Amino acid sequence: QVQLVESGGGLVQAGGSLRLSCAASGSIFSLYAVCWYRQGPGKQRELVADITSTANTNYRDSVKGRFTISRDNAENTVYLQMNSLKPGDTAVYYCNAYRVLGGHVDSYWGQGTQVTVSS
Repeated sequence: QVQLVESGGGLVQAGGSLRLSCAASGSIFSLYAVCWYRQGPGKQRELVADITSTANTNYRDSVKGRFTISRDNAENTVYLQMNSLKPGDTAVYYCNAYRVLGGHVDSYWGQGTQVTVSS
């Protein structure tokens, strides 16, 4: 079992920065890939960035160059540094940890943290 707790959301002006944290319980967190998703008002949930267990990263095009995902396995935490924020980044941000083991997907979600970017 892995429990995830997001933090770091808030209200920021356009052009500002926030750092989201996804803190995990469990000693095998380092074996999981972790994704940050977001769901804006009236929109579907979308993948923002992900980081593998070996720290390879991927980003959706709209956040490339502005957002950075990283992980600290010693602290069981994954971060999403968000710079140059835009009103379109307003959403609830969720972290998801998963691994595939023997054909079975082991997946966990956090409760989400609200990010609001004012113009």
